Amino acid sequence: MATAGGGAYSYSLTVFSPSGKLVQIEHALAAVSQGTTSLGIKASNGIVIATEKKSSSILIDDSVIEKVAVICPNIGIVYSGMGPDFRVLVTKARKSAQAYWKIHGEYPPTKVLTQEIANIMQQATHSGYTDEISLEDAIHTALLTLKEGFEGQMTEKTIEIGVITVPSQAELEAGKVEGTGRYKPTFRKLTEEEVRDYLAL
Repeated sequence: MATAGGGAYSYSLTVFSPSGKLVQIEHALAAVSQGTTSLGIKASNGIVIATEKKSSSILIDDSVIEKVAVICPNIGIVYSGMGPDFRVLVTKARKSAQAYWKIHGEYPPTKVLTQEIANIMQQATHSGYTDEISLEDAIHTALLTLKEGFEGQMTEKTIEIGVITVPSQAELEAGKVEGTGRYKPTFRKLTEEEVRDYLAL
């Protein structure tokens, strides 16, 4: 549920089931139970990382799935979990490795890069979509997240999107409700045509 009003905007995603269980925890545990195993083995002359490569749907082309990635010449990474999260971490890790190389003339030790990635993951547990993200980016992020575990084809018939539009500062000044001093954020459901346009991008 997303609500906005009175000049203060709040986004609440905490949902309890009728039995009182926290729904997000149930979904997280279900996702973990359906995940694949990734492992690492240290040998006397090297290291091996391995994982099961399978898609969540028969409609996904297995050839486009990458679960083991190169970060820099001395570091590789493997994951178990959500693909979009992994891709974000890989991108940030590669940028960090390049920045370290530009400063020190060598690629970072694994411990240094691991700490940076762990900090990113820790920060993500304390925040949802940042206040700086635009509504357009939020819609695209929502679609990418839905796509990760979606069964079947995503179309304007199988996806629904609702948005709350927060007025700009100029709009806030001109859009107060008379006599109340309250702002007028608006909620609306995107039309099928709008959803189709977003899916086409």
